[in-house]
Amino acid sequence: MIKINELAPDFTLKNEFNEDVCLSSFRGQKVILYFYPKDFTSGCTVQAICFSKHNDEFNKLGYKVIGVSKDTVASHSRFILKQNLNFMLLSDPTRQVLETYGVVKEKTMYGKKVKGTRRTTFIINEEGLISDIFYDVDPKTSTKELLAYLSSNK
Repeated sequence: MIKINELAPDFTLKNEFNEDVCLSSFRGQKVILYFYPKDFTSGCTVQAICFSKHNDEFNKLGYKVIGVSKDTVASHSRFILKQNLNFMLLSDPTRQVLETYGVVKEKTMYGKKVKGTRRTTFIINEEGLISDIFYDVDPKTSTKELLAYLSSNK
């Protein structure tokens, strides 16, 4: 389990342009790394639109927003285009990074056990250390709450 003040586990994933993106390449910047279940679902769409709407404010506070899900690069490209998103989405189809960050959870759907993604946000400081973790966030309110929290703790 990842803890506050630990080094954020490094990874390389593909972005919406099928380019490799390495988390450690953001050292020297603050990062909001958020994990979400699935492109185009209602909660994930609301959350992504909220991040996009407030992205300039996060940038002014020095934060780069990065979303991660198990969806494909092609899905992320369509999602960004359709929702007019202005931040990067990374594809983790093997769920390796999701597992590393401890955001995979077992849930029951229609009587069957399935693996899903726990909606989680990690705040990473300039040194690459985890400074905050927010588990099971509400997609409708978490972005505004996060912005208020980060604004008051700058």
